[in-house]
Amino acid sequence: MRKSEILPEIMATLSADLKTLTEAARMAHAAATHAECLPDNKYDTTGLEASYIAQGQANRAQDIRKSLENYRKLTIRTFDEETPIRLTALVTLEADDGSCRQIFLGPDAGGLKLVDGNDECIVITPESPLGRALLGKICGDEVTTGSGEARRISTIVAVV
Repeated sequence: MRKSEILPEIMATLSADLKTLTEAARMAHAAATHAECLPDNKYDTTGLEASYIAQGQANRAQDIRKSLENYRKLTIRTFDEETPIRLTALVTLEADDGSCRQIFLGPDAGGLKLVDGNDECIVITPESPLGRALLGKICGDEVTTGSGEARRISTIVAVV
């Protein structure tokens, strides 16, 4: 996946998620305030449960709005083999078994997977364990994450 494609793809995905969540929150709010959700007795919590769902979806929509704003303000930097990894770096990691994966270091939306044909890129944030391990490293450095059986050692093979 090319770096020039990543930012528009992230913003398109977040915009689609925001649209879906906003509509879901609107529907959940309508359900929570509908006459059929009025409690029949003191144990009937249908309306209360619907209001919790509506509030959770509204909170998630607000988080996505903040993420979109952070990505709109983002300045994409270029990196070479000697530039320390920072925000907006597209990093290719190679595991001990020879498998490679691409990581984009973004300000928000950690865990978002971007797929383009056979290529996959995962967005991580500097607050994640892998994000913290990558910050300041350069091409050729090794990165260790996890511990015990979950310990993974990867080599940074490319940074753009």
